[in-house]
Amino acid sequence: MNILFLGHRAPFPPDRGDKIRSYHILRHLAARARVHLIAFAEDPADRIIPDDLRAELASATIVPRVKSRGIAAVEAVLTGKPASLTAFADPAMRHAVDRVLGDEAIDAIYCFSGQMAQYLPASGPRVIMDFVDVDSAKFSAMAQRGPLALRWLLRRETRLLGGFERDVAARVETNLFVSDAEAQLFRDGGAKADIRAIENGIDAAFFDPASVDPIEKSGPLIVFTGQMDYAPNIEAVTWFARDILPRIVVRHADARFAIVGRAPTAAVRAQAGDAVIVTGGVPDVRGWLMAADVCVAPLQLARGIQNKVLEAMAMARAVVASRSAAEGIDHDGSIRTADNAADYAATVCALIENRNAAKALGSAARARVLARYDWDARLAPLDALLGLDG
Repeated sequence: MNILFLGHRAPFPPDRGDKIRSYHILRHLAARARVHLIAFAEDPADRIIPDDLRAELASATIVPRVKSRGIAAVEAVLTGKPASLTAFADPAMRHAVDRVLGDEAIDAIYCFSGQMAQYLPASGPRVIMDFVDVDSAKFSAMAQRGPLALRWLLRRETRLLGGFERDVAARVETNLFVSDAEAQLFRDGGAKADIRAIENGIDAAFFDPASVDPIEKSGPLIVFTGQMDYAPNIEAVTWFARDILPRIVVRHADARFAIVGRAPTAAVRAQAGDAVIVTGGVPDVRGWLMAADVCVAPLQLARGIQNKVLEAMAMARAVVASRSAAEGIDHDGSIRTADNAADYAATVCALIENRNAAKALGSAARARVLARYDWDARLAPLDALLGLDG
């Protein structure tokens, strides 16, 4: 069976949420079919396909994405399209997709992320559309809380992108989301189609507390991990450093907050100080997770399943998350939640002060991950959807 896999980002290295999901789905499909990968790459390093992955693929084409946000915004206004689409509109990508569809007998298309739906043919192979999250809902939330000068543009993006998402959903075979909550949100928004959830998993053999030594530290360490040019992550660490950490330092003067992740913006770097560490990209995030007394995910805007939370759970860390960051995870009480600064600080302090409680919470979190979030089990439904089960 020949499958065309379209990705808005090259799914390697799997070092951020969307790339982790697309990487594991791609590997799952490549073990069962001839998969032709076509994806964009924003970083020159992402254009280099790992040898082991290349060996599993029937073909692979990586298209550099070089269009600036400014040009994409102008094109959106001139064409009446959402900027989310014009940002990924590229003649080279169109040529690559047409070439594979013309040269290969493609039986199915797996389209990862709504931005790539513009490259789907009008008819032909069955299409599985993996929206991951309801992107239009993200813009809707941003329009309610973002800068006044941008709210008109964000409302425009919400309206146009939402209409595009619903139109795509109606003409493909199946639409996937990362959680039942996201799938229901899409239905509630008026989508009429086959809508299902395929949850993210975790590589618990890699994210294993026995697999790596912790980094050296002095005093309690609180860790946040994530891509640090992503707006919800920037908002989360800024809020934690400004409003939550000072309350913790009153009780634990030697406590430190580590912001661990690549591409920190100026706003993130500005948080660095005596009590805040900004690492930038690190070779292996597991050492930081292992050193953490508490891992935090104070996201105010979060959709679906947060991989940062699953990774910390798998490493048997005590996790304190906002309700929105925890919402998509079936954690069965193995993580703590808090939403205002005072409660958040009190919950983190309680875990710092009671190491046995923190250890027990971390052990329960890893046990939950092992029981509930194995990648093979999470992705098994894809076999039937694509006709790969016999």
